Amino acid sequence: MSTLIRADQAAIAEWIRPGSTVLDLGCGDGALLDYLKVKHDVRGYGVENQPNNVIACVARGVNVIQIDLEAGLSGFDNGSFDHVILSQTLQAMHNSASLLKEMLRVGREGIVSFPNFGYWKNRLQVLGGHMPISDDLPFSWHNTPNIHLCTLTDFEDLCSEIGASVKKRLVLNEGKAVAFMPNLRGNVAIYRIGA
Repeated sequence: MSTLIRADQAAIAEWIRPGSTVLDLGCGDGALLDYLKVKHDVRGYGVENQPNNVIACVARGVNVIQIDLEAGLSGFDNGSFDHVILSQTLQAMHNSASLLKEMLRVGREGIVSFPNFGYWKNRLQVLGGHMPISDDLPFSWHNTPNIHLCTLTDFEDLCSEIGASVKKRLVLNEGKAVAFMPNLRGNVAIYRIGA
């Protein structure tokens, strides 16, 4: 099966060492893990709660465990993985801080990507009186799974609060890196974090 991945997932893949162990939280249909298995010879598991996505993972040959991330990662030992990935899932979690701490407990490093609510097009829609709708935030306010939207600054403040260090940050706009005014000009943020 040919695997197509999003721009943030391609950037994440660049940060994964070949032969690493990976836990992908909220892995969706398993596309990223499948890509990492083929391109980087990783060994890993996906964690997913949606039955249709679990079936898609199995069809791809991706190891997947069906659990609710809100319940934590108690089934995983400390330091079990080289990398724990949370790609475009943070904003849908009730207990974001607890999940980030758990990521850093079970993994040597965490990699997190999320839509940047501070992106200028999102701000403009809010100024116009509406919650943003975009490729990165495709749902209306009344049916969105996104409950905790944040900006780059918000995420970095949370990392500081929980004692996580930011090792690297990459901000993208339409798949291209943004260096100048990233909190305003970038639509997606990707972070490498450590304890």
